Amino acid sequence: MIPKEVTSDRKTARIAGVLFIVATAASLVSVPFLASMNAPDYLTSVSANGSQVEIGALLSFIAAVASASIAIALYPVLKRYREGLALGAVGFRLIEGAFYIVGIVFLLSLLTLSQEFVKPGAPDVSYFQTLGAVMLAGYHVAGNAASVTAFSIGALLYYYIFYQTGLIPRWLSGWGLVAAVLCMIAGALVLLGLVGPLSASQAVLALPIGVQEMVLAVWLIVKGFSQPRV
Repeated sequence: MIPKEVTSDRKTARIAGVLFIVATAASLVSVPFLASMNAPDYLTSVSANGSQVEIGALLSFIAAVASASIAIALYPVLKRYREGLALGAVGFRLIEGAFYIVGIVFLLSLLTLSQEFVKPGAPDVSYFQTLGAVMLAGYHVAGNAASVTAFSIGALLYYYIFYQTGLIPRWLSGWGLVAAVLCMIAGALVLLGLVGPLSASQAVLALPIGVQEMVLAVWLIVKGFSQPRV
């Protein structure tokens, strides 16, 4: 008979693997729905594509919930080896989800503002443009910089546990550690205003963690956790 703990760990690995896929897929699929925010006349463009923006916001919310749930799902296994680090991973990924949601609030507020902006006889165009710029900046800071930084710290914590314990192959956890650092650098550069949000530079730095997490997801679903070394 397979020990109950082993069966539970296999289930945990599969759940975590599915959550990795859902979080990444929802985040990527949301990008084209939010493309109107990158237009030079974004207030007019966002208003004209209101339904797409709402779908993008919904997908972003799904990504936020799935992202926060990953560390929660992993916690029962990881706490056996490094409880403090495992709890820290949960905390930072919850913070990531919270920043995602703050970004969504800015996004939906911008949509409402844009719809008022295009109404006939809307007063003081400069007021709408200034407020729109603030909301757009808030969305990018919360949704594309602060959330990325919190995600990266949370990921570093659980990849460190994986690397020490051997619950997944070291090449995979080592890849995760390096990729998380690159992603953290991307978030920091956006926060400092050195690169633009959703720019090619940010995408290049974030690509390794995106690929790594899909490989990890498949590994967890198919192979589960390995026998720990400690």
